[in-house]
Amino acid sequence: MRAQGDDCITAILSLQHISFAFEHSRADSSRVISELSMEVREGEFVSVIGASGSGKSTLFKLIAGLLAPVSGEILLYGQQAEQRLGQVAYMPQQDLLLPWRTVLGNCLLPLELAASKHAGGGTKRSRADGAAEVRQLLTRLGLDGCENAYPGELSGGMKQRVAFLRTLMTGQPLMLLDEPFGALDAMTKREMHRWLLDLWGGLNKTVLFITHDLEEALLLSDRIYLMPGAGSGAKVQELSVDLPRPREYRMNYEPAFIRMRQELEQRLYAQTTD
Repeated sequence: MRAQGDDCITAILSLQHISFAFEHSRADSSRVISELSMEVREGEFVSVIGASGSGKSTLFKLIAGLLAPVSGEILLYGQQAEQRLGQVAYMPQQDLLLPWRTVLGNCLLPLELAASKHAGGGTKRSRADGAAEVRQLLTRLGLDGCENAYPGELSGGMKQRVAFLRTLMTGQPLMLLDEPFGALDAMTKREMHRWLLDLWGGLNKTVLFITHDLEEALLLSDRIYLMPGAGSGAKVQELSVDLPRPREYRMNYEPAFIRMRQELEQRLYAQTTD
């Protein structure tokens, strides 16, 4: 986890003047993303918030290599990254678990895909080693004994934890989490926050996280980027979350947290009304 105030940490992701528009709307005024610059430093938890249609999920697809920018440069792990597919771990909002595979089978899928990609060249982790790692992580995620269960037998929160574990098993240091708790009810979401806060310190990962939940962003993040509305011409804004770690849910009721939430809400409202 990145120490607060440490500006010497390496940027694991850097976006420099990125613009994107779909093929049918290449005009500058119709760009989904325009001249966007941001960076994520190693070990940080950074959230991205913004109104619907501001390009948050499109941004993730650009970083993951599923889309290519119209202009600008994406630096990944300190290098120019023309080919980004498979270089970051990407978890969409839907769990996308394969219903015919067990929990263990779903979590081993990244290793199987890596093995097929590098057939003949060896792999870093064998299936047996991967299965042992999955079992250890299932215990840490509160899913001990669920390895042979199928997705249809799990609750919504359990499915999201399995999807999170599968994302971890890619072994990539940068994780893109696209509203992973957005479809959960309030109580389940709070439970997910609790275990993620407990787990986060030992993960040694960097996270870029999309959310619409302002309290969620403040509770989890080191920094927050506010995406401007598409076509507004406004620049992305940045907010540092100067709250001590470790964090817990009771922080939501502290004066400093409430003040930051008000500031964040005001900034977001100003961007949507400009």
